[in-house]
Amino acid sequence: MNAPVEASVVQTHFRIHAHPQHDRLRRIELDEDGLTRFFEAVKDVDVQNLQYVPFMRFMLAHELDRAFGGALGPTLTQIARDRSSGGFTTGVQGVTSDSDDFVRFGTAVAHLLGPGNHDAMSGTYYARFLVKDTDASDSYLRQAYRLFSLHTDGTYVEEETHWLLMMKFDETNARGGESRLMHLDDWTERDQFALDPMGALPFVYKAPGSKNVSAAVERPLFFHSEFGLSMAFIDQFVQPRTLAEARFLHAMSNSMETSAATREISLPVGELIVANNYFWLHGRAPFERHPQLHRELMRQRGTFAQ
Repeated sequence: MNAPVEASVVQTHFRIHAHPQHDRLRRIELDEDGLTRFFEAVKDVDVQNLQYVPFMRFMLAHELDRAFGGALGPTLTQIARDRSSGGFTTGVQGVTSDSDDFVRFGTAVAHLLGPGNHDAMSGTYYARFLVKDTDASDSYLRQAYRLFSLHTDGTYVEEETHWLLMMKFDETNARGGESRLMHLDDWTERDQFALDPMGALPFVYKAPGSKNVSAAVERPLFFHSEFGLSMAFIDQFVQPRTLAEARFLHAMSNSMETSAATREISLPVGELIVANNYFWLHGRAPFERHPQLHRELMRQRGTFAQ
C-alpha cells in the first residue's frame, strides 16, 4: 500500500481502486454477496444495544471481517495508517437502504480500525445530524450555505482522535455540499507555517454549547506523531491570545483554503469516507439554496487499536 495504486488490486471478496476524485484516496469495492452475508449475520443486533454495550461494536467488526475472508480489517487499517494515502471510501453497494443497517455497517468499519470515541454532542459513540435549509446551530456543521473551512476533528476534547468516519444516510434537493479534503503533504506552503515558532505554540480550544464539552483543551498547531508531521486546527474553536497569533491563524487558514491541494469529493448515499485525522484536513463546500434541502450524515471518530 505504500505505492500509488495504478490499477485495481483484487482481494478476497473486495477490490481496491485508486479513487477517481483524489489520487491519494482508495476506493474499496465490496462484493454484494459479502455485504449480504454481513447484514444477515447482524440483523438482530439492535442499534440501542450498540450504544449501550461497547463490545458489541467490535462483534460487528468481527462479522464484517469474516464476511470478507478475514483480510478486510488489516487492509483498511493499513490504508488508514499509511502516510501516502491515509483515506478510503466504501459503501453498501445498494444492498440496503435501512438507516439501522447504515449504523451497523459504519460501526463495523470503524471498529475494524479501533475503538470509537464518545461523542458528547450525541451522548454516544456516533452522531447523526441533519443539514437543511434553515438552522440555528452555533457552528458551521449544520449551516448549509456557508463554507465549512478546513479543520481536523477532536481539537476540543482530551481524547486522541486518530481517524474520522463520515457516512451519508440520506440526501434530497442537494446540489453542492461536496467534502473538501487536503492532505498535509500536498500543501505547498505547509513548512512556512509548520516551521514558524508560532506553529509549535499550544493554542487553547473551546467548543460552543452544542458540543456539550465545557473544558478548554490546549494543543499545538503542528506536532510530530507516529504518523510524522501532524496538525490540529479548527478556526471556529481556537482562541488566539494576541493580535500576532490571530494574524498567524488567519494567514494559515487562508493558505489552506486557497491551496491547489484542497480538493472536492462527492459521496453517494450509503457510502462512507475514512481519513487519518493527523494528516488530512476536511471541510465542506456550500450547498446551493433550496427550501427542501435535506442531508443526513453519521460521524464516528476514534483511535487505532494498539
